This record gives sequence, structure tokens and C-alpha cells, in this order.
Amino acid sequence: MNRRPTRSGDRPRKHAGTLENTGFGPLGGGYPAGVTSTTSQQELFRFLEDRFACAQACTECARACALRASLVDPDATQEQELVRRKGIMCAEVCDATCRVLSEQNHLDEEGIRVQLEWCRSVCLEAAHVFDQHPGAEDGAKACRECAQACSDFMATLV
Repeated sequence: MNRRPTRSGDRPRKHAGTLENTGFGPLGGGYPAGVTSTTSQQELFRFLEDRFACAQACTECARACALRASLVDPDATQEQELVRRKGIMCAEVCDATCRVLSEQNHLDEEGIRVQLEWCRSVCLEAAHVFDQHPGAEDGAKACRECAQACSDFMATLV
């Protein structure tokens, strides 16, 4: 973990990829102040790539889960109803997570971390339920990929 030198009175920053140092927070505006070294720029690019990959995985997972939920008969068994409910919940959480990652919002880094962890856990629950049903393999795969993308992005926030 690289730390940039601080001026007196500055808070130490975790790395160039933290939300407060991206320039995409409430004040917005391009590159973060102080990103001049190649290492800092590479960290920023990695952060943005991971953020985009996570948002994209969330979008794909939301589509797969919504599709899976729509294929369940409304008068289905309790077991199939669980698949439908988990699919809907996963689609909604993934959609919300994608919006958090895609829009300029006012969530701090800890708020994003909580959203990512929630998304990751819901995706893993949905994947587990989908594993029990033939034909739901694509949904389970999308859920696992999304959970991994959330974990990968959370690692950049450390």
C-alpha cells in the first residue's frame, strides 16, 4: 500500500484509488489533486477499472437474476418461489450497487464498502439457491462473477 507524502494538516490518504481522492466525489472534476507519479496514476486507473468492472458485473447479474425470476411460474412450489424471490432481491441489490458505482453520489468510502459487501453476500445466496435448480446455471454463474467483482473492488478500497 503506497502512501503519498502529506503536508502538515493533511489527512493521510490510503492510496490514489480511495474515493475521497478520485476527483469523482461531491466536488468532482477529473484527476485527483496530487496525482503526478506514474504509480499514483496506475493506482487510479486500476481503481477506476475495478469500479467499472464491478458495476458491469452487477448489471449483468441483475439481468440474469431478473430473467431467472421471470421464468418462475407465479403459482409455483415453495422451492420455486424461493428462486423467484432470491432472483428479484439479487437483481434489485445489483441494480442499486451499479447505480452507486456509476453515478456521482455522496456516499463515502465506507458507504460504498457496505453496499459492495451487501451485494456480494446477496449474490452468493442467490447463486446457492440457483445451484439447486436445473436451468439456472447461467444465473448462478453471473451471481458468482458479480460477488467476485465486488470482492476485487473492495480490495482496492483497503
